[in-house]
Amino acid sequence: MARPASGQIALPLDWSAGGSNDGPLIVGTSNADAVRYLRHVATWPVRTAVLTGPRGSGRSLIGRLFASDTGGRVIDGHDSVSEEEIFHAWNAAQTSGTPLLIIADAPPADWNIALPDLASRLAAVPVLTIGEPDDCLARDLIEALFAQRGMALAPEVASYIVPRMERSYAMIHRVVAALDAASLEQGRRVGVRLTRETLLSQGLIDPDLPERQETGTCQ
Repeated sequence: MARPASGQIALPLDWSAGGSNDGPLIVGTSNADAVRYLRHVATWPVRTAVLTGPRGSGRSLIGRLFASDTGGRVIDGHDSVSEEEIFHAWNAAQTSGTPLLIIADAPPADWNIALPDLASRLAAVPVLTIGEPDDCLARDLIEALFAQRGMALAPEVASYIVPRMERSYAMIHRVVAALDAASLEQGRRVGVRLTRETLLSQGLIDPDLPERQETGTCQ
């Protein structure tokens, strides 16, 4: 599920959704550069790249789409395998030409790598970074996560939330989960009133920032 908005780019069909259990991938200013780079493997200076970003930012979904599109290998979590395995995977990628994508919480410079040969190789690897969401992406992601749960959301709900919430993927997922639970528990639709009551009671929005406007124009 990917829809363009102001400052966002549309994805080709094979990058618009993952498998049946995947959530939506929405591309905005915070992840567009990473997605664009991963879609152009032929231009890579080496056959390996590292993707970093906050958890909940869609980085694993991007990895699955990358693997499906390119046939490349994805190591989701550099600490999920040994340094020796990453070393051999790096060498195999250069030899075979099949790209390797490593997903991590931080760039290789922060990994405390014990294997010198691996450290030297990763020093030459491009690091792609997913930033925290902008206003438009945050709004679209809130709406898409509700749609994934089979719940329609009036546009004014996301517009109410975004200017008042901490701008992070983690907070977006917390907000959606809290509203979903409140709606089920109280048997009420997710409107602005339920949203305000629920998020204020749980401290998920800042009541002192009611006038802050979303940056940019979302479509």
